[in-house]
Amino acid sequence: MNQDKKSLVQWIEEHQAEMIDFLKKIVQVPSDNPAGDCYPIAAFLHHELQELGFVDIALLEVDEEEVKAAGMISLANVLSSTEFGNGAGTNIVLNAHGDVVPPGLGWSVDPYGGEIINGKMYGRGVAVSKSDIAAYSYAVLALKKVKISHPLQGKVDLAFTFDEETGGELGPKRLLDQGNISPDQAIAAGFTYSAVNAHNGCLHFEVKTTGKSAHAALPHTGIDALEATTKILNGLYEYRQTLAANKSSVPGIDHPTLVVGLISGGINTNVVPDECTIRVDRRLIPGEDGVQAEVEFRKVVEEAVKTTQGIKLEIRKILHAESFGPVPEDSPLISALSANWQSIMKGKGDLAINGVPIYADARHFYEKGIPTIMFGVGPKLLEEANGHRADENIRVDDLVDATKIIACTLYDLLGGGKG
Repeated sequence: MNQDKKSLVQWIEEHQAEMIDFLKKIVQVPSDNPAGDCYPIAAFLHHELQELGFVDIALLEVDEEEVKAAGMISLANVLSSTEFGNGAGTNIVLNAHGDVVPPGLGWSVDPYGGEIINGKMYGRGVAVSKSDIAAYSYAVLALKKVKISHPLQGKVDLAFTFDEETGGELGPKRLLDQGNISPDQAIAAGFTYSAVNAHNGCLHFEVKTTGKSAHAALPHTGIDALEATTKILNGLYEYRQTLAANKSSVPGIDHPTLVVGLISGGINTNVVPDECTIRVDRRLIPGEDGVQAEVEFRKVVEEAVKTTQGIKLEIRKILHAESFGPVPEDSPLISALSANWQSIMKGKGDLAINGVPIYADARHFYEKGIPTIMFGVGPKLLEEANGHRADENIRVDDLVDATKIIACTLYDLLGGGKG
């Protein structure tokens, strides 16, 4: 570690109390999605970044009709650009999302409190991924504040978005499509103990069967939509067993999966159900053809009820999120991140490089051909942070360490390690 990096690390250590308070304030702003009323947190973060000294910063409000079409209430994206030197070097984007799933039940603390207990901060979204917003902001702030001996060249964009939980179409994808950001490399929200170079894709389907209602005492006069759906469920569960044979070559990702997550239907206990609807989650491993997977899915569903008289079948695709990666382990981005991880996390071995079975906003950058890695604040496993569960938390030490690693990695990518 050269003197510049030592100075970056020292600055972060000296300002960690401010960074922790910054994160706490973000956690205290509700941003549940659904319902998706996320303009307030975007406006709040825009103001807070100005207070920290970021100058080139924009609050990009999304059109109300587009927001409502996405099932949200309000939305804006926050974009801050910081140039180093004449800005002619590489352009790196740091993307994290500030929308969160609703807190649900079972919390032992206030989900919007940001309370610190035994070295851990608790709150909805503190791990996924408000802590990444804090780490990315303070990593760039360190590079702005510390006197660097070797001039840096390039630009770092902070792109904070608020629709990841509903697909990221109006967040990072919109920023890329409209040219608000044009990065050469991207770091997206992740965890401290692994560099994620791949993630699954996903298909969501809604399958609706329509029959004919009748009195339960005269079931033969009706057409049972729930019975038809049962045939579909049996077909899908048989199909699911075949997916296990399609093993992924990416560490951390096993095979495609299928889950029926929702079911609704019927009128009353004493009525033959005339409608039944299910929603299905079909995960795609990296490299799997989503179009072919959809063809297979539709065939399974249609075959299940093709001999059932009087049933109307509707299959609607709700979501198609492409998989991401794998990004080569010897890419400059991963190499720089790994080297700085070892330097900061001494005695903790090598940085794990693996995929994850979730899908996230990283895919939007990868689809544009941008080398991308997921790295941020959090433990080795999402379960340890209670992500999307009660008592979600991060270790404060991980917040500080991740910020150091990101700052030093940006330093290298901007040319600080040369010359």
